[in-house]
Amino acid sequence: MSVQPKLQRFNQNVLSKYQLYNSIFMTLPFDSITKTGVLLPLFHETCKKGFGDGDDPTTIVDTFFKKYQARRSEESQINLLFRFIQYIERQVVLFDAIEDASFPVVINMDGIGTLRSLKESAASDHKLEVLRQYLEEFKVRIVLTAHPTQFYPGSVLGIITDLTEAIRQNDLLAINQLLAQLGKTPFYKKKKPTPYDEAVSLIWYLENVFYYSFGAIFDYIQQNIFNNRDIDNNIINVGFWPGGDRDGNPFVTPEITLKVANRLKQTILKNYYRDIRRLKRKLTFNGLEERVGTLERKLYHSFIDDDAEPEISLNDFEAELKEIRSLVIKEHQSLYLTEINSLLNKIRLFGYHFAILDIRQDSRVHEGVFNTLAKGLIKFKSDIFPNDYFELPAKKQVKILSEVKGKVDLSVFKDEELLKTFETINIVKQIQQTNGERAVHRYIISNTQSTLHVMQLFAMLKLAAFGDDLTLDIGPLFETVPDLEIAHEVMEELYTNPAYAKHLKKRQNKQLIMLGFSDGTKDGGYLMANWAIFKAKERLTEVSRKYNIDVIFFDGRGGPPARGGGKTHQFYASLGPTIEAKQVQLTIQGQTISSNFGTLESSQYNLEQLISSGIYNKLETNLPMTEDDRKVMEELAEISYKKYVDFKNHPMFVPYLERMSTLKYYAKTNIGSRPTKRGKSDTLKFEDLRAIPFVGSWSQLKQNVPGFYGVGTALKKYEDKGEFDKVEALYKNSKFFKTLVENSMMALSKSFFDLTKYMSEDAEFGPFWDVIHEEYKTTKELLLKLTGSKALMENEPAGKASIDIRESIVLPLLTIQQYALKKIQQLEKEDPKDKDQIKIYEKLVTRSLFGNINAARNSA
Repeated sequence: MSVQPKLQRFNQNVLSKYQLYNSIFMTLPFDSITKTGVLLPLFHETCKKGFGDGDDPTTIVDTFFKKYQARRSEESQINLLFRFIQYIERQVVLFDAIEDASFPVVINMDGIGTLRSLKESAASDHKLEVLRQYLEEFKVRIVLTAHPTQFYPGSVLGIITDLTEAIRQNDLLAINQLLAQLGKTPFYKKKKPTPYDEAVSLIWYLENVFYYSFGAIFDYIQQNIFNNRDIDNNIINVGFWPGGDRDGNPFVTPEITLKVANRLKQTILKNYYRDIRRLKRKLTFNGLEERVGTLERKLYHSFIDDDAEPEISLNDFEAELKEIRSLVIKEHQSLYLTEINSLLNKIRLFGYHFAILDIRQDSRVHEGVFNTLAKGLIKFKSDIFPNDYFELPAKKQVKILSEVKGKVDLSVFKDEELLKTFETINIVKQIQQTNGERAVHRYIISNTQSTLHVMQLFAMLKLAAFGDDLTLDIGPLFETVPDLEIAHEVMEELYTNPAYAKHLKKRQNKQLIMLGFSDGTKDGGYLMANWAIFKAKERLTEVSRKYNIDVIFFDGRGGPPARGGGKTHQFYASLGPTIEAKQVQLTIQGQTISSNFGTLESSQYNLEQLISSGIYNKLETNLPMTEDDRKVMEELAEISYKKYVDFKNHPMFVPYLERMSTLKYYAKTNIGSRPTKRGKSDTLKFEDLRAIPFVGSWSQLKQNVPGFYGVGTALKKYEDKGEFDKVEALYKNSKFFKTLVENSMMALSKSFFDLTKYMSEDAEFGPFWDVIHEEYKTTKELLLKLTGSKALMENEPAGKASIDIRESIVLPLLTIQQYALKKIQQLEKEDPKDKDQIKIYEKLVTRSLFGNINAARNSA
């Protein structure tokens, strides 16, 4: 049987279905303004033709109304634009659902990077035993974060799920009803979600997707690679940040953390209960039916009451199920053995915690809390800190913190931040006791800049709740380029600190280090951020191996597979032997959760890709970079870094984002519980910019600066000195560099400078727009030359086709957004008192954000 090319499968199963269902959707009679469904295609055509002719968004909108709707009043025109936005938002949902439904047809579920392919290639190379050994210690952890880059409320997520299933079944009646339901369901959130709301949204994926996809993967590995033998390694697990990530979010309180942990436990118990009920219908044999029935009752009572302790402990649950398994093997010809093993595997993976809650806080907050604590204790004549503690050099302070003992009486303190921090630590210990130690076993310090930052937390954990039995891993997070450069020195000081070394020994000599979360690319630009992290990992690997420490790298999405977009698994497969890779850990957020892990098939496929990427890196001969290639990579990074730093220091940089982009409108979307900028000042500074609104604003402008800026200049330098062949050699030899190039090309393919070309005429911002556009043109031209391609993403036609359709769907939305932004600028200059009119256009901008962001699903 011949298999059609991927692009053909995409066109038949996604594009043609979208065209069919969209035509049905456009004719549904559910709005108060007539003919919206008829007028939107005309508006879309006007946008396409207008940009082709070099028109600006204002001219395009005016042309449309003049040509097709000349009699409409201004109010009626604006109402129609709002209707267009509503339609387009729902077209994006329809396209998402069709892509999700077609995923197993378009993607080869047994192709390269899947477990089946991995197993077959290992078997043919006589490496099955090597593969087993590797799987006995290798782990993948995807960590779900609450960082809001997606805007669907829970009601819409439910419709997407039902619509996906109806499309898969070709059920036209159900599709029709769901499209009508979609038309009437509001997309915007009237109030900001709480951190608990965010947690509940993500727990939906755990309950309905991950529980099954993780289980299926583990079952496959056990049955097909380990020949049904028990595996002494859980291989895949899921981390969880909502409810634990306090960095910059004052709304994450100790009570929220406890509430989220309880909800996670309740949800996993509910899933076990459902599985036990299914088993009970099968194990109807003498002596077994009653035992399974008892388990069912105990699990039911355990999750039905919010605050109840489980009626059966995790150990007893697992032991009883193993007893039942033994009886089935011994007395009932192993009937339904696979189902029992499958549930035992899920108990292994999820325990009573379901997902592993991480605690995260900024080092600057810790430092403030710690200083308040130390000053207070010195004042109250405690013997924990000497009176001259703050006059001592950092090394002496570290020594004192290493030897700290005792418990702090908090009744003498009034500082709110201190009390919250200590209460959080107590809650962590409490969760470990109720949900198991794995439920919350690491504390991440963002913005780590010194050994002192780590040891301040080390001391506080001991003083607050843990004493000498610290059952928590401390994970420093090195973010900016300067911090990455000294990360190995910080870790060496920790590894040689007797107290910290003793702590690590109790933690099986494993050290978690997180790298380059939000501020990597924002701070250093695309190439330098990635290269700085690569080098930091090499140095950290070297120093960790020197002290026999197993280093575990945890990548934030601002890091290696950068926010410019990219195929994450390719990145991990590209790391050489100089970087420790026994575990793959990375944050997954926003629309990446729903696009890469939102259905059983996509979740299973992308998890398998991550597992195999780490293993391919180990099993294949992946040579380290040659000295010549390193020199080229170093110089490219340096040139691009200088270009990017000059760019972000440009006096127009922050004003451009503030006044010409949608940056300030993110706060009005009510999509996340966290404030959209750091600091309380009214004046916006670069360091106050949060990564998501920062990256999102460039994306809305269709100028994906974080994914390419500086790359073109660096390549041009080599072309100008006649040494472009050196970059070509690097591209050919280094999978790491090749992956960066491909990711950058994806960022370029999502850029559309015709949208904002009118800004080049602006007296104030024109020259700055030209700077960005020039770098875009240079980067595009030289990346095509480097890869020998005629067009961007030439080697990924199906991925490119998906991006093209999504960009086409939102083209009218982007046009409306730019039109409204321009109107706001005009009104603020000409008639600043007309607040009502300004408000209407601001609402138009805010509403246009939703569909644009949701359409950008191809980012990982």
